[in-house]
Amino acid sequence: MIKHCFPVTTRSMLTGLSLAAIFASTVCAQTDKSSKQTVPFEARSLRVIALRLKPGQDLRREIEGLVKARHIRAGFIITTVGSLSQAAIRLADQSSATRFEGKFEIVSLVGTLGADGVHLHISISDSTGKTIGGHLVEGCAIYTTAEIVIGEARGLIFARATDPQTGYKELEIRKASP
Repeated sequence: MIKHCFPVTTRSMLTGLSLAAIFASTVCAQTDKSSKQTVPFEARSLRVIALRLKPGQDLRREIEGLVKARHIRAGFIITTVGSLSQAAIRLADQSSATRFEGKFEIVSLVGTLGADGVHLHISISDSTGKTIGGHLVEGCAIYTTAEIVIGEARGLIFARATDPQTGYKELEIRKASP
C-alpha cells in the first residue's frame, strides 16, 4: 500500500477561501499497488493549535510534549518562524545527528505528528544565508522565539509502522472510529 495526501483545491478555492478552509478540504488517500485503486480518507474538521516557544526550550521536545498533552492523532505543521541558538539535525543518509553552534533562523519546519511519533524536517540558515536541513532531533534550543501553528485533521489517525521495503517506521493513515 502507498499512502499519500493532497489538498483538494481549485482556482476559485484559492482566491475565495481561507487557509483553514483549504486545509479542511484535504483528502488523504491510500493506494493499493496491485489494483492501482485509490481509497480516499477525508478529515471531518480541522483543529488549529498555535504556540510560542521561549528562549532555551528544545524545539522537538516541546512539539512532542504538545502532541501528547493535546492528544493529537493526525497532526501536521502548518507554519513555523523563529530562531535557534544551537541546532541538532540528522542529515540525509546519516545515522547520527550533526550539531551546529551559533545563531540560526528557522527557514522551514514541516512534518507529521501522531501518538506513535513525529516525523519532522527542519531547514535553518546562518548569518550568511547558508541553509541546511534534515531531520529535527533533540538539541535545537530556541534563541528568541519559535512561533508554531499546528493543524490536526480530525477523523484521521497518523500511525507509524515498520515498512518492510524501507526498513523504517513509515506513515500509515487510518480513519478514526466515530
